Amino acid sequence: MNDIVEPVLTITDAARDKILEIRAGSEGQENDAIWVAISGEANGAFTYDITLRSADDAGEVDLVQDHDGLPAVVDADSVVLLTGATLDFGPAGFVMDNPNRPAPKVLDLPVGDLSSPLAQEVLRVLEEMVNPQIAAHGGTAELVAVDGSIAFLRLGGGCQGCASAKATLKQGIEVMILDHVEGITEVVDVTDHTSGANPYYAHSH
Repeated sequence: MNDIVEPVLTITDAARDKILEIRAGSEGQENDAIWVAISGEANGAFTYDITLRSADDAGEVDLVQDHDGLPAVVDADSVVLLTGATLDFGPAGFVMDNPNRPAPKVLDLPVGDLSSPLAQEVLRVLEEMVNPQIAAHGGTAELVAVDGSIAFLRLGGGCQGCASAKATLKQGIEVMILDHVEGITEVVDVTDHTSGANPYYAHSH
């Protein structure tokens, strides 16, 4: 069990009071610590597992900290990624404000030959039909690769990180490509929307 002076995780007074209230009403857990661990990730942010459990269960490398009488245990595997985070409580319940984000997923993209006849047809549709339309919103669509019947596109400009990017791809760009390029059956967006001007989601492909 590792004790340090500076808290890895800050717990606001509102969160602390709510935790103590929950703890007091839980039979057999009146003296338990609040345990915090990163459980996964969703939509470009971490998800968390927050429970009441005895601090005596903490291992040698888990961090145990005192928050004005409330012991808090940060799971050893989550320490680095929770450093600087704040647990608060408000009208929406418990909220974790964490400056750390999951590492971007590395896509294993096929190496496509953009000089193939099929790729050239996709490029023609992008140049003549797609880009002139989305240019009005400051967006661009670039062909990254063609693998079999799948075209991989990267959106740029105003389309990167835009909340409407998914709809633009599925309802506009994909429809135009499938209608005009025989042999393409699917269009996949490989854009890193998390680094756009208005990032809203992490790609899931």
